[in-house]
Amino acid sequence: MQFIDEAEVLAKAGDGGPGAVAFRREKFVPRGGPSGGDGGNGGDIVLEADERLTTLLDFRFKREYRARNGEPGRGRDQNGHAAPEMLLKVPPGTLVRDAASGEVLADLRENGRRWVLAKGGRGGLGNMNVATPTLQAPRFAQPGTDGEEKRVRLELRLLADVGLVGFPNAGKSTLVSRLSRARPKIADYPFTTLQPHLGVVQYKDGRSFVLSDLPGLIEGAHRGEGLGHRFLKHMARCRTIIHLIDASQDRDLVADFDAINRELTLFDAALGRKAQVVAANKIDVPEGRERAEELRKALKKRKVVVHLVSGATGEGIPELLDAAVRALDAAPMPAPLERDVHPIPEPRAQRDKSIVDEREVDRREREERAPPLTGREKDGVLKVRAAKLKGKKPPAPRGKRG
Repeated sequence: MQFIDEAEVLAKAGDGGPGAVAFRREKFVPRGGPSGGDGGNGGDIVLEADERLTTLLDFRFKREYRARNGEPGRGRDQNGHAAPEMLLKVPPGTLVRDAASGEVLADLRENGRRWVLAKGGRGGLGNMNVATPTLQAPRFAQPGTDGEEKRVRLELRLLADVGLVGFPNAGKSTLVSRLSRARPKIADYPFTTLQPHLGVVQYKDGRSFVLSDLPGLIEGAHRGEGLGHRFLKHMARCRTIIHLIDASQDRDLVADFDAINRELTLFDAALGRKAQVVAANKIDVPEGRERAEELRKALKKRKVVVHLVSGATGEGIPELLDAAVRALDAAPMPAPLERDVHPIPEPRAQRDKSIVDEREVDRREREERAPPLTGREKDGVLKVRAAKLKGKKPPAPRGKRG
């Protein structure tokens, strides 16, 4: 299945149904009075986290969702039916942002959590609920209000306790397959991993934690170079990072260690502050153990402990697991990324204000042509709220002329 972790959708809740204008006309019931019912409420659009889903693939093919409108009111005091809600299911860990401003609107972490994305409009009052002692036969009713319309961006953040980072071909997928039952693609060339993989690691005494394998990072990843920058946001949920270094490469391993940490900090300062467990991998390769020992001595001056491991043979894996669990126990709950707290506005939000939205113009024209509305004051008394026509008095009800 294709891993889709971002999608932009347009959600339009249902409009409220208009109230009815009707009068009771039955035999032996003279002047039965107004009998127009209220309109039904429009349908809401609700997001719900479902643990059976793992990607946002469904939202890639369908990007507009419109709930049903409420039914209009009818005569004989009959109210219109309210429209059912539209339920959209997303995987746990989905972040909902405003597409224009980038503001975080909701964070659906737990399974079963619900959030109303767009609220449906309220149904209008029929003329039976508009009548007052001074306006006993109203010939108008309320139109329903419009449902909310939002354009949002959905971002999936994987729910993992420990994240694996490192340069391409550092052995991250091999380590995940060694520690868990996950079987990511493994090959001897860079960028083998094109999407994150999750694996459940079984520890001592029945304890377990979730390990995430992210695509390899390169220098400049925070600016969009390579593949890793697309998945760095998934590190926000991780409490601990396992920094894997390829000891088989004939290069400056300390510089590689600093380069990855620099990319994490430049992408978001919150990632740079997360606890790390450093491991030098591929010590089973000739000269790999010697380079790993040199790296351990160099980082010891910075008070950084380096674990020597081999994902292929399993050497040093138990010690690495013990260190990861200790780091998990000491790590606090993951703090939100600074780009989530202080979002960067999208270029779309900075568009020219002179551009006129035709739908907004049509809505304003409909409001100007709408009949006088009524509302209910706080004390419960019905009162005509919308005013008189231009230069004319509203028509008097039947039986009140003179």
